[in-house]
Amino acid sequence: MKTNKLHILHCLRAPVGGLFRHVRDLSAKQAADGHQVGVIVDSLTNDSLTEGRLEALSAHLTLGLHRRSMSRDIGWRDLTAAYATATLAKALDIDVIHGHGAKGGAYGRLAASRLKANGSRVASFYTPHGGSLHYAPTSLKGRIFMALERRLARSTDGIIFESAYSADVFRRHVGSLTCSSLVIPNGLLSAEFSTHTPAQDATDIVFIGELRMLKGVDLLLEAMARVTRPAPITATIVGDGPDAALFRQTAARLGLTERVSFPGAMPAARAFPLGRVLVMPSRAESFPYIVLEAAAAGIPLIATSVGGIPEIVGGTDTKLVPPENVGALAEAIENALDHPTEAIDRAARLRLSVAARFTVDQMSSAIATFYSEIRH
Repeated sequence: MKTNKLHILHCLRAPVGGLFRHVRDLSAKQAADGHQVGVIVDSLTNDSLTEGRLEALSAHLTLGLHRRSMSRDIGWRDLTAAYATATLAKALDIDVIHGHGAKGGAYGRLAASRLKANGSRVASFYTPHGGSLHYAPTSLKGRIFMALERRLARSTDGIIFESAYSADVFRRHVGSLTCSSLVIPNGLLSAEFSTHTPAQDATDIVFIGELRMLKGVDLLLEAMARVTRPAPITATIVGDGPDAALFRQTAARLGLTERVSFPGAMPAARAFPLGRVLVMPSRAESFPYIVLEAAAAGIPLIATSVGGIPEIVGGTDTKLVPPENVGALAEAIENALDHPTEAIDRAARLRLSVAARFTVDQMSSAIATFYSEIRH
């Protein structure tokens, strides 16, 4: 007979980005709190970086790390993945299936529905993490995903949004919720709060993120070309992605080749010292970890007012710039570089605010309480 400790299965597709970071931190804390935790994840993503992440994750998973084929696009493999999730959950006597992202959320809820039909008391939770919500609801993909979200909502016991922004977008795109929901922000580990120290050869600006148009690297490069200072500004663009070659071409077209470096992807903690100011010119976001991490590191931050970013800086004097506004972005960059002491002091105040409001302990505790309320 079980104690009040739970058997929890987290389901996600690709072990990358903020979604994976969330699952890693949450599952580790749940395991530390005495719960039995397992993770099911895609087997198709198998580069060396991913394998290293999964090996580190598996250390605290008493119910194991399980790999199954999970397609990025909608197709027949989805049914196979959902069936495999249900089979695994039954074998592990799971109490809570928590799906993350559009695909992980679908597999988790379909599996829970199948188990409930056979008499199981398993509870089904879902955290969207942005994902399908970035699609325009009028586009073909958007219509498909929103229809699926509406259908799957009937099989959901609780939805956890990482920001009020995500909750609002979900309701506008998908419709009124028929299940319980709660906003529980992502959190950081105490070890991540530090004081930013730029490297001796740090560039003026550092960008950290996936190199795709959604992240606005092209806007950053255009803004750099507009900034007029005695010494031309320099930048380090950290990351990789489908538009990396295009951004290099843009830098060359703007005459920035000698002033911009593209070192590839690396952990944020290693990347922060490469620049004096972090610039995040995104066209869209959900509740980005990189903003939380930048705040914790105490690096001066310039970001756009999109997604849940206003919720992170709320109540502080950190100002955001409008998205797609190259002029405003250039002005913010110039101001931060011209007044470095003010920018550093502002970053220190943001760090204190984030430390009080966004921690893994707070996040995990709130999720555990939500699990308990729904299951009872």
